[in-house]
Amino acid sequence: MIERTSSAAWVRGVADMFAAEGLDVAALFAQAGLDLRLLDEPEARFTIDDVSLLWELAVRRSGKPTLGLRRELAATYAKLGMVGFAMMACPTLLQALQRMQRYMDVVSNAATFALADDAQGCWIELGHLGGARPVPRQRVEFGMLTTLSFCSWISGRDFNALVIEFVDPPSPHAALHQAVFGCPVRYGCAANRALLRRDDLALPLPARDAAMAALHERLAEQALERLSGAGTGQRVRHFLATRLSEAEPRREQAAAALQLSDRTLQRRLHDEGTSFQQLLDETRRELAQVYLKQPRHSLKQVAQQLGFEDPSNFFRACKRWFGESPGAYRARHGAAENVGDRPR
Repeated sequence: MIERTSSAAWVRGVADMFAAEGLDVAALFAQAGLDLRLLDEPEARFTIDDVSLLWELAVRRSGKPTLGLRRELAATYAKLGMVGFAMMACPTLLQALQRMQRYMDVVSNAATFALADDAQGCWIELGHLGGARPVPRQRVEFGMLTTLSFCSWISGRDFNALVIEFVDPPSPHAALHQAVFGCPVRYGCAANRALLRRDDLALPLPARDAAMAALHERLAEQALERLSGAGTGQRVRHFLATRLSEAEPRREQAAAALQLSDRTLQRRLHDEGTSFQQLLDETRRELAQVYLKQPRHSLKQVAQQLGFEDPSNFFRACKRWFGESPGAYRARHGAAENVGDRPR
């Protein structure tokens, strides 16, 4: 199983945001059992559970259920590192977002980032993979706000999404959400996503530079190669995680999305000791662990989100993965963990 981690650069930005919100970051890291010095290590990574635990503790210590939900914080503390530089040098905002989709693993291979065409423009969809802890809604909201704020910053124009959708149920702070995001916000949806206008996506970027784009893309490619499991198999897993809810993806579709021939994809996966079917099964299992811990999704909805047309196939898969039915797994794991219990 691939370890899901976020870069020290991104976590440094989150930690700095916590400090700006008045939190003692050193005490926060100590309570989480994490080494604060890792923030200064360029190659260091934090697991998805490390980051979720930090968010849980930060929300509890601050007493702010809307921690980080301020535009100025998102604009200041989004640390995308070399991926951000690669995006800035692109010709248009759409191409910058395509670079983000390509190199998201460098920032965090615990996160998924997908683009989907719409008649009015393009949806950007954010998600998370792996981890034993539930992902706090504050972490999701901050991730969405930083993504949109970064888009405004690199384009040199302040604009808002047409609409934003969150998986989490309605918030008692819905009015603040709408004010901060500057658009309608919907809850209890199938995905965390924002719809950007076609005109905004076509915006030329002030810092566009072909030579700089090539340089930073080369650095991002090297970083991608250094990540464990970040080869073709990891790219296929990312494709699967963002497409399963539509229908069961086919290998030919994955090959086209990765701009490879079907034969080349099969060969590369074979060289990495895996196969498309194995990656599909592993991705479904990993996502099932996430969805089954969220009681707002019915078992039928979970089956659909994992691309199972027949719920009975989902039932059999759970018996194979977990040794029990999806209902039994949810009964044992559905409740949120104690914030002080750090998974090992």
